[in-house]
Amino acid sequence: MRNLNLIYLIAMLIGMMVLTAPAGWTQSTSVTRQPIITHAFAVEKGKYGYIWKIYVEAEDPDAEMFRIASVVDQVGYGRYPTDWVYLKPQYQKHFRGYLQWNTFSSKAGNLREWTYITLRISVLDKAGNESNEVVFPFSFESGVKDQYKYKLPAPFDQGDLPRLGYITIDLFGAQSRRKG
Repeated sequence: MRNLNLIYLIAMLIGMMVLTAPAGWTQSTSVTRQPIITHAFAVEKGKYGYIWKIYVEAEDPDAEMFRIASVVDQVGYGRYPTDWVYLKPQYQKHFRGYLQWNTFSSKAGNLREWTYITLRISVLDKAGNESNEVVFPFSFESGVKDQYKYKLPAPFDQGDLPRLGYITIDLFGAQSRRKG
C-alpha cells in the first residue's frame, strides 16, 4: 500500500511538472518573421464608381506571404467584413503592384457626396503572421478632375506594375442601415 501511494505521488509530481512547464520547451526554436509592407500609395478622393488603385510593396524574408487583407470602415455604416486577395506563388517573397477596387456598388445606386471611407491593408503569411497595417482615407467627391492622371511616387513609378487582385467590397449607401 505504501509503495502504491509513493507511485501515485511521483506520477502526480511528474504530471504537474509537464503541465506547468514553460511553453517554450515544447516549441521549435526556429524563428519566423512576419511580412513587412515597405511602401504604399493611393489617391485620397474620386467620383463614385472610380476605379481605385491601391499600390503596395511588401516582402517576407521567409518567402511565405499568402494573402492580402482589406478592411473598410465607412462613416455612417461601420466596418465591412475582411476581403481577401490570395497571392500567386511568385509573390510569396516580394511583390510590388496594385490592388484594384471598382468602387461602383450593386448595393448602392449612388453614394452621397463626401461619403468617407477608410481602407486598411495588411499582408498575412502562411503561418498567420500579419504585417504592419497601412491606412488609406478616401472620400467620394463628384468635383474631382483628372483623378486618373496622377504621378506615382517611387518605387511605383518604375515600369508596368502587376495587378495583384481585386477588392470586392460592395459599399452601402447612407440610407442603408446595418442590422445587428
